[in-house]
Amino acid sequence: MNIYNDIQQLPPFDKAVITIGSFDGIHSGHRKILHRVRELANEINGESVVITFDPHPRSVLDPSSNALSVLTTLNEKLDLLKKVGIQNVVVVPFTFEFSQQAPREYIEKFIIGNFNPAYIVIGYDHRFGLNRNGDITLLREYEKQSNFQIVEILRQDIEDIAISSTRIRKAVFAGEMEEAAAYLGYPYLLTGRVVHGDQLGSKIGYPTANLQIDSKDKLIPKEGIYAVEIDIDDMIFGGMMYIGKRPTVSDQVIENIEINVFDFDQNIYDRNIQVSVIHYLRGDHKFPSVESMVRQIQQDEKDARSFLSTYKQKLPEPIDVTIAILNYNGVELLESYLPMMGYSSSKYNVDIVVIDNHSEDLSIDFVREWYPEIKTVELSKNYGFAEGYNKGLKDIDSEYIVIINSDVQVTENWLDSIIDAMNADKTIGAIQPGIKSMEDKSRFEYAGAAGGFMDALGYPFCRGRIFDTIEKDEGQYKDALEVFWASGAAMVVRNKLFKEIGGFDGAFFAHQEEIDLCWKIKMAGYSILCMPQSTVYHEGGSTLEYNNPRKDFLNFRNNLYLLTKNMQLTSLLWLIPIRLVLDGIAGIKFLVEGKPKSTLAIIRAHMSFYVHLPLVLERRNKEYQWIKHVKIDKPNFNGKYYGSIVYKYFVEGKKKFSQLKF
Repeated sequence: MNIYNDIQQLPPFDKAVITIGSFDGIHSGHRKILHRVRELANEINGESVVITFDPHPRSVLDPSSNALSVLTTLNEKLDLLKKVGIQNVVVVPFTFEFSQQAPREYIEKFIIGNFNPAYIVIGYDHRFGLNRNGDITLLREYEKQSNFQIVEILRQDIEDIAISSTRIRKAVFAGEMEEAAAYLGYPYLLTGRVVHGDQLGSKIGYPTANLQIDSKDKLIPKEGIYAVEIDIDDMIFGGMMYIGKRPTVSDQVIENIEINVFDFDQNIYDRNIQVSVIHYLRGDHKFPSVESMVRQIQQDEKDARSFLSTYKQKLPEPIDVTIAILNYNGVELLESYLPMMGYSSSKYNVDIVVIDNHSEDLSIDFVREWYPEIKTVELSKNYGFAEGYNKGLKDIDSEYIVIINSDVQVTENWLDSIIDAMNADKTIGAIQPGIKSMEDKSRFEYAGAAGGFMDALGYPFCRGRIFDTIEKDEGQYKDALEVFWASGAAMVVRNKLFKEIGGFDGAFFAHQEEIDLCWKIKMAGYSILCMPQSTVYHEGGSTLEYNNPRKDFLNFRNNLYLLTKNMQLTSLLWLIPIRLVLDGIAGIKFLVEGKPKSTLAIIRAHMSFYVHLPLVLERRNKEYQWIKHVKIDKPNFNGKYYGSIVYKYFVEGKKKFSQLKF
């Protein structure tokens, strides 16, 4: 993370997404804004920029008030912003002169002049400038002429921010550390330097680190004994902390902060440490003797160790699997199928994220109201299936990602066998379950069936579905099998591999992008499997009907993209002409069937292919380098059918996968 303390020395930011505020505490309310900043920066390949102030504006504008206590020192705030994933933080020295800027001067000179933002993310009641006379209405006057967009965090989202800071302060002051942590989203922090004390702790068998807080305005919890965790050079130790005036052994008026670090005997004088205040054990007392005080400290140690042991067991484990659902105007589908997604989790730690492609319905409102535990990523426009997933998955760091349509119904523990297999064999790049029809659960579903294959001419088909012939599931394809491609309707892929190999090709927009991804994975030596014993049900055609001319356009164009990117150049010299002829025959067939729009879609697909051919070849070269970087073995062509599925289907009349010979 880059930190800038001098406005005059700022670099030119590239497509900056900015937000402005004191952000004291970086609590759960603040993180709604910060995550939105980060999402937008990821989406436009720009830079996230947080503009904050030091000292706190209230201490400058109301110096007579002694009530200000900050939840985070500047260093703590910067550390938390780094953990949130912010790329740049600008710390503005807040002075009385700075506060006297007129609102238009603030916008023109401070905001536009220094940051040239692409987006400004603010709350509904954001005020700025002299006497706080500037507001969002004034900012919107500059949107078009200065080429930025305002993203307003709505009232219902921002209200948490208005109330939680006060609640956190009250909780900390009362020693209610669990309540404070619930609002913050992390345990309350005390950061400072270890300084020399009078060595009393060592004399009684409990050596302590005396903590000197690096800000006089830092809010200190109530006096007493606490169970804590201590970060020393990125290593975490358990311990107990004393806050008080040591009434048993002195008459001092200054409050001490002393930490006994469990199972630790190194010299850490003059080093900075960070203390997470986990639990209040008891208040400070004056004991009748040092001996009775020591006996109580011994009990405190037992209590602290016991609590920390239980606390660690309750901490959420790292997420193994993220189920990612791309949505566009699909609130009805989310209402129908989202409740079952949680049912899909089992022995693995599963998280769910809904990636919204700038829906115009109430999709996001529905998720937030009914499933607040589910994460959402809001994109500023519809990027299609391919790029929508690329942008929505940027911040996901789970080991596995589940790419699944919003119109898929999962079954109990469907992920278990898939993740088991991928954990056992690191050469498996992706797996799809068996995909059956939601309309007729006895049949396979068009989009994937029991695994995808590719013929010699580049035509994709499935085990259980060839062209428009969809088979009934009679157990004929129950075995797990290596395939050529996994369906984008429901597939599990290694997250790191997905990202390092370039993700989906955004130029595809939708359709066959999953085949392109799987082809790259297989070129890197990985295998793709279908495991029909794990089953999901797909409604199909809910976003774009199967006979829609737009779908025809994307399928024919994207198939030409697919071949050009992945086949050997020498093979393309004879393959592309053959495909163009066969596409022409398909166009005539559509015309005869009374589908002139589909015929026109094929013509448009070819024209688009010719226009974009240079870009397709450029992408091919990039992907070759990505594949080379992640390659584990020679290319894996299992799942490739070396005959012509067109000939087998239309000439020989072989309509079922079981009739083919590999």
